Amino acid sequence: MTEMVYGALPAHEREPVLPKWWQTLDKWTMTSILLLFVIGIMLGMAASPPLAAKNGFEPFHYVKKQAIFGGAALVAMMLTSMMSPKLVRRLSVLGFGVTMVALVMLPFFGTDFGKGAMRWYSLGFASLQPSEFLKPGFVVVCAWMMAANEEINGPPGRMWSFLLMVTIVLILALQPDFGQACLILFGWSVMYFVSGAPMMLIGGILLALVPAAQLAYSSSEHFARRIDGFLDRSLDPTTQIGYATNAIREGGLFGVGVGEGTVKWSLPDAHTDFIISVAAEEYGLILVLVIIALYATVVLRSYFRLMRERDPFIRLAGTGLVSIFGVQAMVNMGVAVRLLPSKGMTLPFVSYGGSSLIAGGIAVGMILAFTRSRPQGEIGDILRGHVR
Repeated sequence: MTEMVYGALPAHEREPVLPKWWQTLDKWTMTSILLLFVIGIMLGMAASPPLAAKNGFEPFHYVKKQAIFGGAALVAMMLTSMMSPKLVRRLSVLGFGVTMVALVMLPFFGTDFGKGAMRWYSLGFASLQPSEFLKPGFVVVCAWMMAANEEINGPPGRMWSFLLMVTIVLILALQPDFGQACLILFGWSVMYFVSGAPMMLIGGILLALVPAAQLAYSSSEHFARRIDGFLDRSLDPTTQIGYATNAIREGGLFGVGVGEGTVKWSLPDAHTDFIISVAAEEYGLILVLVIIALYATVVLRSYFRLMRERDPFIRLAGTGLVSIFGVQAMVNMGVAVRLLPSKGMTLPFVSYGGSSLIAGGIAVGMILAFTRSRPQGEIGDILRGHVR
């Protein structure tokens, strides 16, 4: 009887996962990420041999490790990008809980590796930085809360996300890790703004940052030293910033030549935080502009696709992830040219670092999963329907 009224539906074979994934994927973003990783390996071959020689390893020891970590990151990115938004949300909540516990336990079991900030767990063969893995989970959890806030009789998700953000920022500030704390605050603020927060509240949060920065300056010698170095008009050429800015200046338009750069012998973080200075010195402004263009492609393509998304959770989560990704790249390069105080942030997919690479792979995989084309249509379809 049911078939007579509604008609029988023929049984269709399910479309294979890989072809469906490839057809719905943003290929421009995927290609940009792969190119950034290749550039990172290329720059690692130039920047890491001095450090390897200093530590008694073979010249390309760190390049091989970066290739291994990068391979794991790309696998994580591919697998995550194939997931449905619902599965991404579920796994993110679980991952966020685990990394939150790891973050809280850092003062008891973590190490600072002599850098003055308790940020890592030493695993012997590698190190683990929980805050890198916390960021994507935090964004997804807050997006879920904010999206639930928009439902009829929904929970006060915005307030919950605000309290969660404040808690994490305080924990990070106590490490101290003001760079990651600022990224968490920025990502949450962007999502809060997109979700429809009043401008007065956003302005109030920005004003509250002024006394918070003053407190951090007066209570943290680590923070005060970096701010003083940034504000000092006289640039000491023997500091990391001094070496980096001089290398960028010497590189000019086309660079001094592959392998001819000298900054990698002076900078202890040439393969991580200041990798862009190696690129500028040996390959010149041309390669730097290519790197900037690749990051801009990822950010702008993702934003444009998210603007058409109907699901508020997907729109908020994707926007938060893309914003943190883009700002982290901007801050890293801004520090190298002394536009910003030193933050200790890596350049996503280019700098050496296991935690940064794998966590970045997971985050970009989430972005790709959220920006895939979906059969439910776009938000513009709703607007056109109302016009009709």
